[in-house]
Amino acid sequence: MWFRGKDIGIDLGTATVLVYVRGKGIVLNEPAVVAIERTTNRVLAIGEEARKMIGRTPGHITAVRPLREGVIADFDITEKMLKHFILKVCGANPLFKPRVVVCVPSSITSVEKRAVEDAATNAGAKECYLIEEPVAAALGAGIDIWKPHGSMVLDIGGGTTDVAVMSLGGVVISDSVRIGGDKFDEAMVRYVKKRYNLLIGERTAEEIKINVGTVFPTGRNASMEVRGRDLVSGLPASVTLTSLECLEAFAEPTNNIVALVRTVLERCPPELAADIVDKGIIMTGGGSLLDGLDRLIAEVTQVPCNVADDPVSCVAHGTGKALENLDVLRGAVSASHRDLRR
Repeated sequence: MWFRGKDIGIDLGTATVLVYVRGKGIVLNEPAVVAIERTTNRVLAIGEEARKMIGRTPGHITAVRPLREGVIADFDITEKMLKHFILKVCGANPLFKPRVVVCVPSSITSVEKRAVEDAATNAGAKECYLIEEPVAAALGAGIDIWKPHGSMVLDIGGGTTDVAVMSLGGVVISDSVRIGGDKFDEAMVRYVKKRYNLLIGERTAEEIKINVGTVFPTGRNASMEVRGRDLVSGLPASVTLTSLECLEAFAEPTNNIVALVRTVLERCPPELAADIVDKGIIMTGGGSLLDGLDRLIAEVTQVPCNVADDPVSCVAHGTGKALENLDVLRGAVSASHRDLRR
């Protein structure tokens, strides 16, 4: 079902793309994966169908993720992916081009912003607006950012982690690191390779993270059988991983995220810091679901830490609220007017 003449919000994530249609809610949730034929560069599959091909493709086909660490790594493939999703939602009628709000990391450069704008407009957007992910996450989590009170949001996505303190409708202080769920998966791949001489894929690493992973010493206590390729014999093999081993494997990315939160709190104005101590830190994004992360941050910072309801969809819902309040959010939303002059 496509929706004609609608404004749409896009959570252009490293791992997943969510599309919000004004008045309809989230209508599309697909992995940010594209399968292409190497020789002709022809797109074979996009989204969930392409994700199933990761690590299982023949030599002439490759399944790629065109976004890395929250920004566009392959412009042409990103444009094709966006065009596919916009057409899927809005239809192919050129008279009904949508206005689009796209989320971007708070630390994105002007060149990277231009790449996102170009990709969206070339994919069929009439107007393109950019909004920082922590602002969208705060709106999606139901935080009233227009009040003269400090609110702190920690958004952990697939490629980036963004932290922002907001008050009176704007960002007072923010910071970002290019560390997210992907780094935890990579850390698990390295750990299993170093400790067991076993090579596992990205999908297996993600399953370990979801099913038995923890970052808190007294967190979950579970185990899981993991299959991969033995690097010594070259044959398939399996090992059993425990939550305690995940704690060890995830130490580096976890410490970097905790350090980012501490840095922002240290730079926060005293009055807003007092508000944050009262209200706590709101966590959004898929990475916030990692077992024990909220408790670890609360213990280190001595500030309450709460995971938002439906954290995965917060940013997408925030783009919807931004669409409805573009005039109010002019300070937080930047617009590309290039298509308006055509």
